[in-house]
Amino acid sequence: MDIKFVLTLTICSILLLCACGNLQTSTPNNVPATSMPIQSTKPPAIQPTAQPTAPAVLPNPFRIIGYATDGIVVEAIPFTKLTHINYAFLIPNDDGTFLPLTNAWKIKGLVARGHQNNVRTLISIGGWGWDKQFEKVASDPQKRAIFISETLKVVNAYGFDGVDIDWEYPDPGESAQYFAALIRELRAALPEKLLSAAVISSGDEFGLGIPTECFSVLDFINVMAYDEPGHATMDQFTRSLDYWVARGLPSEKLVLGIPFYSRPGEIPYRKLVQSDPSAAQSDVYNYNGSEERYNGLATVTKKTLVARQRASGVMFWTLELDASGDASLLNAIHQASK
Repeated sequence: MDIKFVLTLTICSILLLCACGNLQTSTPNNVPATSMPIQSTKPPAIQPTAQPTAPAVLPNPFRIIGYATDGIVVEAIPFTKLTHINYAFLIPNDDGTFLPLTNAWKIKGLVARGHQNNVRTLISIGGWGWDKQFEKVASDPQKRAIFISETLKVVNAYGFDGVDIDWEYPDPGESAQYFAALIRELRAALPEKLLSAAVISSGDEFGLGIPTECFSVLDFINVMAYDEPGHATMDQFTRSLDYWVARGLPSEKLVLGIPFYSRPGEIPYRKLVQSDPSAAQSDVYNYNGSEERYNGLATVTKKTLVARQRASGVMFWTLELDASGDASLLNAIHQASK
């Protein structure tokens, strides 16, 4: 082969390789070479497809707590107008155990629907008429331990968000200290759960049955500001508020109660309205010859506004006693709470 031809071919190859190198490392005329990103030799990562997310639901700082019993129709509950539901009642025995809850399917459905709507559901223990059982259990450390263990089983089995103690009522003195011991031990056993108590309305002999030391242990306290003579008047409402504030209960833990029933006949509010729609606009109604006293729309609205200013919420007994539509007391509470 001609040596000149070989040299010529070699020179051409070198020139061609240099040209290719220049082509690969060249940059746009208006971009400095130092600003160009270093290209990775790895294939680009596959990015997941963005999924639509539901808007965050923030808890309402003003508590609206409805008690519900076994008679509740879960599908009819207006969850969007509530922050908490207390399911009543888990009944204590005097050995620390409980009577079985019935309709487990309904309770689990209630808790599930509550969670879907950012509503916390608590199991309420006790109620009127179980004072002796509470006394026997709370005064005995072994029975308290059984009570707490059984409470944990119920909370875990149904997915409750907390426990509401409705002991009506611990007496001042030893009984009050038993109540405090029970609350302290429940708090220790339920560090991540809500813990509340339903208490007497104002400063009669039973008010001191709730020791001040319990205020820091409980997440909130539901004051039953009704059932006194006159039944749930504005005066009783404000006296209850004044009493517990004077006792040292922080306003952010104070929840004031409103009845959805009358006295003396204990007629559900919805029945009063069904009898006469104008009953929603009053606090007194003659029902089958009996003068019934209760809270109508205007009073419930006024009470909610007072609670907005001086407390942390309202609670009521019970969801299933309410009327529907424009006569609904819960709707009045919800509107006034905004």
